[in-house]
Amino acid sequence: MIEFINVEKTYPNKVKALQHINLKVEKGEFVAVIGLSGAGKSTLIRCINRMHDITEGSLIVDGIEVGKLKGKDIRKFRKRIGMIFQSFNLVTRTTVLKNVLVSFVPELPFWRKISGFFAKEQKLKALAALDQVGILDKAYVRVDQLSGGQQQRVALARTLAQKPDILLADEPIASLDPVTSKQVMEDFKRINQEMRISVLMNIHHVEVALAYADRIIGVREGQIVYDGQSQNVTQEVLDHIYKGKVDEVKEGIEGEGAYA
Repeated sequence: MIEFINVEKTYPNKVKALQHINLKVEKGEFVAVIGLSGAGKSTLIRCINRMHDITEGSLIVDGIEVGKLKGKDIRKFRKRIGMIFQSFNLVTRTTVLKNVLVSFVPELPFWRKISGFFAKEQKLKALAALDQVGILDKAYVRVDQLSGGQQQRVALARTLAQKPDILLADEPIASLDPVTSKQVMEDFKRINQEMRISVLMNIHHVEVALAYADRIIGVREGQIVYDGQSQNVTQEVLDHIYKGKVDEVKEGIEGEGAYA
């Protein structure tokens, strides 16, 4: 479903964010991308929906060469790819339901965008998405009255409402406490398994990645240095990915009470 072929990404300041990336992700996989800060994890994820353009090579999603898309075709393509951010990107002074309905705005006629009027079918889809992540009872509550974990679930529901084939997540639990992180990760896992949505997640929490993802991609200095099943990840593999610094990372995670 997703294939990187000799992909390179160089920023205008000549920094090489990605080098020689060859990677294939099949439909329905749950993939965690791990590595040190600045290794290229976010860039790798964000190239998939054209938030970043690649410099060389090819990036193909379901037979579509992403780099060749232009204008309306890019917007149409992005409807199939949901994106979850660390910062949630919610409008906190309005209700949960209205935040989820935002996912339908691009397809509304101009007069509905101005009036904020949504069709009954769209409201039902939004409510169904909230039900999928277990917060249907919060539909008419203002977002700023929710906990961090509940806000992340609103962001997830907003993405699910657009019926994506692929779900990208950029550090989705970085600002959450361990208990809430576990709940959110269980949401991702359930959605992946029940809806067969491919999940690619950039994550710093090594233990969490190993517990929930089926496959681990290790990135170091813009290159993939490990690609394998999570159950095959050993301490030696982690040392290779983190250049011997994984013990510091794990100690920091355990100090926050993350999962053993």
